[in-house]
Amino acid sequence: MGNVMKIYPTEIPGLMIMENELHTDNRGAFSRLFCNESLKEHLGSSQIVQINHSITYTAGTVRGLHYQKPPHAEIKMVRCQKGKVWDIAVDLRSGSPTFLKWHAEELSSDNRRMMIIPEGCAHGFQTLEENSELLYLHTAPYTPSAEAGIQANDPLLAISWPLPIQDLSDRDRSHPLLTASFTGLTV
Repeated sequence: MGNVMKIYPTEIPGLMIMENELHTDNRGAFSRLFCNESLKEHLGSSQIVQINHSITYTAGTVRGLHYQKPPHAEIKMVRCQKGKVWDIAVDLRSGSPTFLKWHAEELSSDNRRMMIIPEGCAHGFQTLEENSELLYLHTAPYTPSAEAGIQANDPLLAISWPLPIQDLSDRDRSHPLLTASFTGLTV
């Protein structure tokens, strides 16, 4: 099948966008969603240990911005299986040249892109279409005591969400705002 995965860097170190080729014939289509060999440069010694799936019903809904605190920090790989989302990662790594910078990509079932989010970055998304479904691959299991987040409308980040926020969970609404005393995560 040749090179079925293409990986592109972003302006945030370690944050990558992966595109996979779609092979079609009269029977249908095939694409590779994950290949440890192709991704070993980006995963290092980490392995995928958990896979999650979400469905979000309403366009404009925001989920996030979530992360796990060290030592439970994780690499997260996110792909939209159905619909369309505006996926975002925020660099929270202490000493990073892009500390508190964010990068967003449109992920959709049509473009087959996957965002590879390094340890120490928060993640969130806004649905651009109803009934959007995401697949998440994680290099660390969910650890409730390490769970953390920041508000999607944090003024220090000044994220320009493409749609008005239609729905935000109580949990996501209760995340703290960043302050000047936040020096970042050490991962």
